[in-house]
Amino acid sequence: MKKWQRWAVRGIALTAGCVGLFWGSNAVTASANAINNYIANQHYATPTITKNIWSGFPKNSYRNGKPEGVVVHETANPNSTIYNEITYMKNHYGNAFVHTFVDANHIINIANTKYLCWGAGPIANARYVQFEQVEVHSKAAFASELNNAAYYTAYILKQYGLTPKRNSTILSHHDVSLNLGGTNHTDPDGYWKSNASAYFGTTYTMTDFVNLVKTQYADLGGTTTDTDTDASTDHTPATPKKTVKYNHGGNNETAKLANNYTKWTVYNHVKGTSGAYKIGWGRLSADHRGAKVYVDSRGVKKGGWSGTWYRIRFSKNSTAKYWVYSKVLKFPKVTYSDASGNYTLNTATNYTLYNHVLNSNYLSKTTGHTTDFPAGTKVTVNKAGYKASDGSNWYRIILNDKPYWIQAAGLNGNA
Repeated sequence: MKKWQRWAVRGIALTAGCVGLFWGSNAVTASANAINNYIANQHYATPTITKNIWSGFPKNSYRNGKPEGVVVHETANPNSTIYNEITYMKNHYGNAFVHTFVDANHIINIANTKYLCWGAGPIANARYVQFEQVEVHSKAAFASELNNAAYYTAYILKQYGLTPKRNSTILSHHDVSLNLGGTNHTDPDGYWKSNASAYFGTTYTMTDFVNLVKTQYADLGGTTTDTDTDASTDHTPATPKKTVKYNHGGNNETAKLANNYTKWTVYNHVKGTSGAYKIGWGRLSADHRGAKVYVDSRGVKKGGWSGTWYRIRFSKNSTAKYWVYSKVLKFPKVTYSDASGNYTLNTATNYTLYNHVLNSNYLSKTTGHTTDFPAGTKVTVNKAGYKASDGSNWYRIILNDKPYWIQAAGLNGNA
């Protein structure tokens, strides 16, 4: 929003009562959903809306007594912060103001959404909740800001009993200029186009944003029946079936919680699967940064989604188990490399054979022991792994046409 114009309340009421609503044709080229896919794969925790309502804003009613949707803006100021924008708006609200500001890390609501704001001309002002995006300058920040913006939009729609619909309950400032009038701004088109190109090599449009809102709306328990696409360019193949491939470890393997573990919330099961729901770290009391947890299962999403999840517990014998996204955990690092050679099993000592390196992010099961085989049993090595946490060397061997992982001490020199 590059310029602000003040619209008197009296003028708002008069214009809203006299001007009919007409939606013009608004062809939109559907961009690739690379950014939405990236956002989905980050598994963000549910954003927090901070209410910091300032009593100095005017309190004027909507034309129908409540909001009819949401208008999306951006500040067009590349050098500002969310707090600077809020301060400026409070000092100049006589020219214009919006309800909420959004950036990569915040959703700050400063004006009560029960009352209209002055941000997009008299017709839109009388109908819509409005928020500003503060310009951000990195791939991660842009994705996080869009996620926050979509969540806030979905939250407002759900709060007021509305469903996501392009050019009806969700509009950009540019949409208002094209379809309602009373303003001539084009945000956030240019900002989205620039950042989408710079950080993702693609485009981002209101069609993409509305689809992201619908995802957030569904997560809030809302129901939608359609997806916005441009039929003339939509050649998307059928979405593959979403599945989860599980691998259950059997060796009480451990990992540590990352310092930023609360960035991704905790669930009772893999997110998105039947019956899965958020538990939230707040219900697990203490600060768990760096805490050791026991990991017994791994779930890898396949098909129309992606991401790896782990089932954890906070003590070895605990019956309380939780599912977390992979970035929550720090496993001992294993460095893999190609290897070759012929060896014999060390059957003088009972070494364990595994399906993966013990205590790695793949999780392992015991699949045999060296004493299960006769002395002099020959094996071939085709992979090596070095675990820095304990300085151990591991080898993947082929034995009777089956792969196993074994510590170096379980092998005797070249056969």
